[in-house]
Amino acid sequence: MENNLLTRSVIEERENEFLAPYAMKSKDCTGRSHKEEGHPYRSVYQRDKDRIIYSTAFRRLEYKTQVFVNHEGDYYRTRLTHTLEVAQIARTLARALMLNEDLVEAIALAHDLGHTPFGHAGEDTLSGLMADYGGFDHNTHGLRVADLLEDRYPDFPGLNLTNEVRRGIIRHSTPFDLSRMGGTDVPGPWLLEIQTVDLADEIAYDNHDIDDGLKSGLLKESDLRGISLWDDAIVGVRPSSRSSTSDDSVRRNQIIRALINVQVSDVIKNTFEVIKKRGINSIEDVAKQKERTISFSPSMEENRKPLRGVLMNRLYRHYRVVRMSSKASRFLQRLFELYCDTPEQLPPQAQMSIKSVGKHRAICDYLAGMTDRYALDQYKAFFEPYERV
Repeated sequence: MENNLLTRSVIEERENEFLAPYAMKSKDCTGRSHKEEGHPYRSVYQRDKDRIIYSTAFRRLEYKTQVFVNHEGDYYRTRLTHTLEVAQIARTLARALMLNEDLVEAIALAHDLGHTPFGHAGEDTLSGLMADYGGFDHNTHGLRVADLLEDRYPDFPGLNLTNEVRRGIIRHSTPFDLSRMGGTDVPGPWLLEIQTVDLADEIAYDNHDIDDGLKSGLLKESDLRGISLWDDAIVGVRPSSRSSTSDDSVRRNQIIRALINVQVSDVIKNTFEVIKKRGINSIEDVAKQKERTISFSPSMEENRKPLRGVLMNRLYRHYRVVRMSSKASRFLQRLFELYCDTPEQLPPQAQMSIKSVGKHRAICDYLAGMTDRYALDQYKAFFEPYERV
């Protein structure tokens, strides 16, 4: 009977048999910061994935902003729904390219653990406030969350994730995620699994931001007409055969689906050609590459630029989004200043950390961990006279 069980050793054997030679195998994992015995029925990366899902920081993503602040509506993406969409796209890419799907999913689930409340506006605010105290960016903070701030196990702080997942957190790189802090890294190659999550993140937020922008009315279809990717996606969309009230929603969903599909397919085909052209046949070959391997084709890169330009100019810089971001920045700034003036108002655990990391980092950790809703509640409690504290 035991021979029919899917044990860790069987999982590792199957990886050797079915994954590409340039994929990161579980058996070749370079370990964890704190040594642990392996699990009998889960690979090291499956175990990481489960730890991330059960973490407090992961649950808080449900109430953290993507573009629209949480109280603007229940139907817009949050950091949690964004994370799940990234994981889905990343798994599709990894499966097609025969990479380690478990490692890719773990990195995808962890890639935004360090995000602040109020999205990039919150990150920009904390980055400015911490400029003289070690800086702040959400990748570095995400690794800090995974290594230190999560408190779930008796024998070590943090989640004790594998070095490969930790490297995926700190090296996550998209145009919106350039590191603002130096000196923090996890040694090792820029694995194809890490690069896969980067591209999946770009595809996910571009397309769901278009969806949310249209749903909100801040973007109009007329803003997108004439852009080849958008126009091509519309061609294959059929009208709904059901009630007319669902036509607009179904049509929009089908367009977004087509946009995602064409970009994912392009990454798979182009990456396969790049791997062949460069003769990549091992992790050692991956480590030698000077440029990204998981990539869009040059033509797709060009076709995506006007679509991203519309997002930047028509959505991210829309006066309502700017107002939301400005309000969020003021909330965090005033809370930061309040706690700096009187750190005794911090909860006991945050006060205790001042001794080890200093006042400003302790306050930053506390604020970065807040959800949008909790940050707003704290602001009201301190600055509105009739709110209970």
